[in-house]
Amino acid sequence: MTDIATDVSVPETGEPAAPIPWLEEMPPRQIVAELDRYIVGQEAAKKAVAIAVRNRWRRAQAPDDIRDEITPYNIIMIGPTGVGKTEVARRLARLSGAPFIKVEASKFTEVGYVGRDAESMVRDLVDAAINMVRSEREDEVYPQAEQRADERLLDLLLPAAPPPMKPDGAGTAASPVFVVGSSGQARPERAATPEEERRQRSREKLREMLTDGRLDDREVEIEVVPQSFPMMELIQPPQGMEGTDINFTEMLQEMLPKRKKRRTVKVPEARRVMIDEELKKLVDMDDVVNEALDRVENHGIIFIDEIDKIAGDRGQAGGPDVSREGVQRDLLPIVEGSTVQTRYGYVRSDHILFIAAGAFHVSKPSDLIPELQGRFPIRVELLPLTEQDFIRIMTEPENALTKQYQALVAAEGAELEFTPGGIAEVARVAFMANDRMENIGARRLHTVMSALMEEVLFELPDYPQKKIVFDADTVRDRLAKIINDDDLRRYIL
Repeated sequence: MTDIATDVSVPETGEPAAPIPWLEEMPPRQIVAELDRYIVGQEAAKKAVAIAVRNRWRRAQAPDDIRDEITPYNIIMIGPTGVGKTEVARRLARLSGAPFIKVEASKFTEVGYVGRDAESMVRDLVDAAINMVRSEREDEVYPQAEQRADERLLDLLLPAAPPPMKPDGAGTAASPVFVVGSSGQARPERAATPEEERRQRSREKLREMLTDGRLDDREVEIEVVPQSFPMMELIQPPQGMEGTDINFTEMLQEMLPKRKKRRTVKVPEARRVMIDEELKKLVDMDDVVNEALDRVENHGIIFIDEIDKIAGDRGQAGGPDVSREGVQRDLLPIVEGSTVQTRYGYVRSDHILFIAAGAFHVSKPSDLIPELQGRFPIRVELLPLTEQDFIRIMTEPENALTKQYQALVAAEGAELEFTPGGIAEVARVAFMANDRMENIGARRLHTVMSALMEEVLFELPDYPQKKIVFDADTVRDRLAKIINDDDLRRYIL
């Protein structure tokens, strides 16, 4: 099967530009530049992630005899909450063309306890890969599915005329017309009757109206298969057994007859349903599964967040730490490489890249069992955010909070402006709140901005001014009551 790195071909001269390369195909410097668009600072973490991701592409280019020996360089990111650990994962998920999932380590429990089995993260990754590859395949055949759906829709809008009754006697059939093809062979074709020609013209006219949207108010009757049986949701395998080959829901759905029901819907809805049906016919799911499993094994990335929640003082005789250490023991074979059973087949986790992150406020990385520590050889420490970092976070990223609130205010026809002094004052208040209370990093900006914008957003539909400017004095006045009141500051900020 072709590796992902070789899937995107370079177009020849005169052809359209190549699609945007997947994350693995970008050089590390470009990967860092992409992350810089949304994440401020933390250069060490971005650099480590960029190298690890690029190494996936480098491994795909390596000779066959050494490729299987190159193991991924798993990373553990250490830093206080709100400094960008999870944001790195979110942006990698959007930029990466490889299967990617983010899981919380605290959701997993030791085998024998109630909770999710650690192996389910690999099954979730396979599901994500299946959806990704199926979407790609559907995009490739979407024009063909649209064309087929339009033909079916035209058949409903212009039903076929009943075949004419043949009168008694011979010689009534139309004489055939001989058509000479490119090979020089003549083949007989029946000449179209005037009725058929009129029908064809009507069909083409309807096709134009359908394309222009002039038939959107028309209703048609279609046959649809119900998506799911409500009672089937009650019959689910118990937690920890999600990977068994027998899927109870699918098995019962296959056994029961597929009942179709007739629905009267408008043309756009009917077209959407028909396109979905045609896509299912055109996409080969066996090919999708094979490609997805290959991507999971060679290019999958699993981000394990909150890994510090399963770390604790080793050697304690009882309590919840028994389960925590059990989760670490369950994670160990998956991270170091094992074979996991999924509903689509067996998947090896030897070359899946694992990125772990944790605040480690209470515990420390050395509290993890030594074997698991050894499976995360790359350690990156993320630095606490400063007041200057807060200013950059509110101005530089493409999804900065100031830009988000400007978009919300613009929906009401108003304009919102933050002066440099106003942004600096918001950053000062957020940094001061983090210093006096619990340090929650950049998330404190959300609480400060929410308190600042509450009155404006509430009164905005009837606001007399359509241009709202927040400078340093305005920000200070609006937040003064909260800042000076210890109780309010504790509960609001």
